[in-house]
Amino acid sequence: MSLSPTTRRPFGLVVAAASVPMFMATLDNLVMTNALPVLHADLGASVAELQWFVNAYTLAFASTILIAAALGDRFGRRTVFLIGIAVFGLGSVLAALSTDPTQLIIARAVQGFGGAGVMPLSLALISGQVAPERRPVAIGLWGGISGLGVAVGPLVGGAVMEGWNWQAIFWINVPVAILAIPLALFALSNDRGARGRIDVLGAALAGLGVLTLVHAIVRGNDDGWGSVGVIAEIAAGVVLVAAFLVRQARGRSPLMPLRLFRDRSFTLTNVVGFAFSFGTFGSIFLLIQYMQVVQGSTPLEAALQTTPWTIAPMFVAPLAGLLAGRVGTRALMVTGLLLQGVALGWIAVIMSVTLDYAALVAPFLMAGVGMGLVFAPSATALLATLGMIDHAKASGVNSTLREIGIALGTAVMTAVFLGAGGELLPDRYVDAARPAVLVGAAVLIVAAVAALWLPAGRSPRAATTPPAADARADAEPEPAATV
Repeated sequence: MSLSPTTRRPFGLVVAAASVPMFMATLDNLVMTNALPVLHADLGASVAELQWFVNAYTLAFASTILIAAALGDRFGRRTVFLIGIAVFGLGSVLAALSTDPTQLIIARAVQGFGGAGVMPLSLALISGQVAPERRPVAIGLWGGISGLGVAVGPLVGGAVMEGWNWQAIFWINVPVAILAIPLALFALSNDRGARGRIDVLGAALAGLGVLTLVHAIVRGNDDGWGSVGVIAEIAAGVVLVAAFLVRQARGRSPLMPLRLFRDRSFTLTNVVGFAFSFGTFGSIFLLIQYMQVVQGSTPLEAALQTTPWTIAPMFVAPLAGLLAGRVGTRALMVTGLLLQGVALGWIAVIMSVTLDYAALVAPFLMAGVGMGLVFAPSATALLATLGMIDHAKASGVNSTLREIGIALGTAVMTAVFLGAGGELLPDRYVDAARPAVLVGAAVLIVAAVAALWLPAGRSPRAATTPPAADARADAEPEPAATV
């Protein structure tokens, strides 16, 4: 159970203990994106292998995150959180020691398994151990720390790769993990949720289904979209995902309780989270390479040039968290998605081999503000109308869909890039990257339209719900607040 009000640890210590490991995982993912051109040169990795450096992490994460949330409910969220930190640190060591693309892909998968125990449970731990009236502020700070990972990830990666080598971008995770474990032991209690059976078969169906779909997309250009193998793989992926949903609907202890989707705020927040990750990170995968392959920037120079984009969430996300209760989560999220979609469309239109960097500053800044406006409000909207007992699974579902969005976004946009004749050469990059980035912009605009149906979210339920209501394990969620 949560600490009582008289035994709760200091607010700042709880937020730091739950957020620092998440910062480590966020930082590492952006560091990896910035390192892709270097890995292409040093390891001889193909464009497809570059995708798997990203997708091995995201798919491992997505396929085990619901299991991690269920294990946290049963054995203690702090326990699983600590295991996740340790596994992520081990994966970082294996990645640093890799000498070929296959080894690095496997190591990234190990990191993903660790990340599955870190990122969703960090939000559940904060939500459970901070007083209800302070939760919006805590979630805002959590979003700001996540934004800080986005902000400094490319900078840290660029500086480390220029000062040392690419292996060092993984070694830097090790001391963070070592320090994070005792901090979490001291500051966080071992909350539990509903202790049901853990649906390992369900997790396997979901993980294999998504992996099959992504693999089909990755091989589509090489084998032909009309080939028997690709069509069969897509069909198999759809069947596996459908079987997972049927199992969740009929099971006694589902990893993804479908009853949660009766809540309009929860459902639409997940739709937005998936589309946000699909459009944003699929585009980042291509644009960070554009800065190096076409613009001729070093990893550090590319990181510095993209700071108007990457550093804005660090400042905007905490402010958005503070304003969410007054302005409403819907208004912030719609605005953020629109800003980001317009910014990506702008970049795609002006992108060229001879483009002056100054022309990118305004759309980079617009995209960064948009990201910051989505981060914290989406976390608030996700949990706003759910009881405390559902927070870990709800956060797990959201994180799963976000990671699937990253994997599918990266795969689809790379498929568009390669299908248009793209290569990692200055004169073959821009014309192929443009339609791919426009796909990302279009997905974000569609997400903004979908977000219009979110509840206004001006008055978070968590701040007004009596403690007894949070203790209901299986109560039906109340209807989302309306305008």
